[in-house]
Amino acid sequence: MAAPQRIAVVCFPGIRAFDVSVVTEVWGTDRTDRGVPAFELRRAAADPTAAIPIRGLSLAPDRSLDWLDTLTPTDLVLVPGIEDPDADVPPAVLDALRRAHAHGVPVASLCAGAFVLARAGLLDGRRAVTHWRLAGTLAARHPWVRVEPEALHIEDTGVWTSAGTAAGIDLCLHLVRTAHGAEVAATVARSMVTAPFRTGTQAQFIERPTPRADRDEDALAAVRAHALAHLDLPHTVASLAAHAGMSPRSFARHFQATTGTTPLHWLITQRVAAAQKLLELTDHPLPEVARRAGFGSEVTMRQHFAAHLATSPRDYRAAFRHAAGSSPIAR
Repeated sequence: MAAPQRIAVVCFPGIRAFDVSVVTEVWGTDRTDRGVPAFELRRAAADPTAAIPIRGLSLAPDRSLDWLDTLTPTDLVLVPGIEDPDADVPPAVLDALRRAHAHGVPVASLCAGAFVLARAGLLDGRRAVTHWRLAGTLAARHPWVRVEPEALHIEDTGVWTSAGTAAGIDLCLHLVRTAHGAEVAATVARSMVTAPFRTGTQAQFIERPTPRADRDEDALAAVRAHALAHLDLPHTVASLAAHAGMSPRSFARHFQATTGTTPLHWLITQRVAAAQKLLELTDHPLPEVARRAGFGSEVTMRQHFAAHLATSPRDYRAAFRHAAGSSPIAR
């Protein structure tokens, strides 16, 4: 059996307890009985013998920062968000992050953890994101960073950053999906009672006046549920709008306000996810996978896989194939 993927969460005073909890929930919970691979999650700190205070709690490290030097490009380093972007970061932490990245280890930050990566120089010349309230501050203090104010999470040449709080969950699940496939990520998400991925951008969460009805109720939930239940049908904005009893223009406007993305982009994203699951869990030929996912043709599916996943359906299946008989879908 392959060695478990090793996950290092970098710990120092001032990190957010929520982010540490998210990382622990995603990679520190044993779900091997549900087909999720085992992980080795470690809390690395400059002094592994000293407890770290984090907002009224006490975190016990179990490895020194030197443990990061043993990681490989198949492993992962995570920097939790920090409570105060202006607070000092131990130089040993910055040095350890630089060494890990230099060795080809993927490095990711949650929320304001992007400020830590920026201080380490790992975001110079790279695209990055943080909480929308802090995006301007990050850009002003680190002008070499190409700050994207609206994305939920971003990867740029092996360095990942995410927006605030819940977007950290999105990034963690995406990192699981990238390393182990869509079905493993979906299993973890189901265990956490959260969506395996969200579409849209931070624009849907930025404070702005909105009608009370828009805040209190998602009137388009039934339309999305209908589309998901019938992905193989040739949906259009007009047909979805008719199902909602709205004009296409009004439907598209309300859909984007609710989800942060357009109806067609949302639909394509759902179809890619459905195709990923079919490729992992069934032995259906590619044209049948394309039909069931609603792409219409293998060529169209291949084009969307290239655009969304930077791979082909055939290569994706080869990388993440599960035993077809392990799921009712395969039958």
